Amino acid sequence: MPELPDLQVFARNLKKLIAGKSVTRIELHKAKNSNVALKELKGVEKQALKKIYRDGKELFLEFEKGDVLAFHMMLHGKLYYSEKAEQEKNTIAELRFDDGSSLSLTDFQGIANIKLNPDKKPGMDALSKNLDFDFLKNRLEKTRTNIKAVLMDQKIISGIGNAYADEILWDAGIAPNSAANKIPDEKIKDLATSIKKVLEEAEENILKAKPDIIAGEVRDFLKIHNSHLQKSPGGAAIKVEVKGGRKTYYTDEQELYK
Repeated sequence: MPELPDLQVFARNLKKLIAGKSVTRIELHKAKNSNVALKELKGVEKQALKKIYRDGKELFLEFEKGDVLAFHMMLHGKLYYSEKAEQEKNTIAELRFDDGSSLSLTDFQGIANIKLNPDKKPGMDALSKNLDFDFLKNRLEKTRTNIKAVLMDQKIISGIGNAYADEILWDAGIAPNSAANKIPDEKIKDLATSIKKVLEEAEENILKAKPDIIAGEVRDFLKIHNSHLQKSPGGAAIKVEVKGGRKTYYTDEQELYK
């Protein structure tokens, strides 16, 4: 699943490809994958694309009259840009532009979705300047839930998924199964710093590896959540715990608070 750094790069690159173009036609191939009917989606037709940005784990396309389309890739969704509006396999929805190009949202699992004017997300964006020690302290002291689950709870923090939760916790030196309300203040400060550091560095690494990417994932640079590695940069053995089909990567370098 594309996470925050991937989507940051996608948004940056989509700006180069489609910003300013007007939608001549929108097609919805899977009605159940939209929060509204095609008739309502067609309200963006003849509107110019004003802004492209990431919000949480979604890409937002904002149009000149204020309408917003949100694309959520889920696990395997992908975006395809075509200069000649070529039809892609497993298309969920497609935007066609006034210069003959198109942008398609596809998913072989059929669960990626598109929303028109979605509700505001309840969680604090992971890159928000307001996600600081005070915010984390206030949220963590209210729950004994393990800290990894808290980081991935989109109603608390928006944008962090499985892979980057592992990377952030390793960088902060906190074991993923630590009880959130047992983490000391100094470590909460480290966590606040690590969230920004890990996500911003990941975006830079993705841009270096694939500067024009608008789909897929780049993960080779990850230091802990990486099946190709056996040891962390500090030399500790990387351990893997599997729960409910989800893998957690960690090392003994991380302190367990309980």
